[in-house]
Amino acid sequence: PGYLQELGRDSNTETFVALRTQIDNWRWSGVPFYLRTGKRMSHRVSEIIIQFKKVPHLLFKDQAGIIQDNRLVIRLQPDESIKLALMIKTPGARMALRRVHLNLNMADTFEERPAMAYERLLMDIIRGNATLFMHRSEVEEAWRWIETILDGWEERGDRPRWYSAGTWGPPESIALVVRDERAWYEHLV
Repeated sequence: PGYLQELGRDSNTETFVALRTQIDNWRWSGVPFYLRTGKRMSHRVSEIIIQFKKVPHLLFKDQAGIIQDNRLVIRLQPDESIKLALMIKTPGARMALRRVHLNLNMADTFEERPAMAYERLLMDIIRGNATLFMHRSEVEEAWRWIETILDGWEERGDRPRWYSAGTWGPPESIALVVRDERAWYEHLV
């Protein structure tokens, strides 16, 4: 069942958000950050995808074939891994490019099973280790940021968009990235 079947059709609780934001400093100036999270989406996965910029000038564009963007995929859960997807020239005299993947999979690298998210946090609580916990000032700052978003929605009269359970969210989330000539990374390994 979807969220509304569990709570009732009149609920306006936000269960999904897709947004474009930026970090206002010299290092990340002009770099868009797209965030998307929600309940009952197509897959339960937490990833950070770094999409590298397109090469502005290709020397052998006509000979190289279709060129896909290079990307770094950091999978937080499930199956922690880091994958670098690159376009490289194939061996030989012909100018042809092919996508290859460099993979680091934690399960393949270490024999010991990694602790699950809450398992690790509960062990840290027992040990008195607060390293992975947010400090109160961090939580307050995060809420200050979120409240500006909520206030903006309120001012514009935005309402939650409905989406079916088992999908990647409402169509508006796709439009968010399409207008910047981008796409969500929905390829699951």
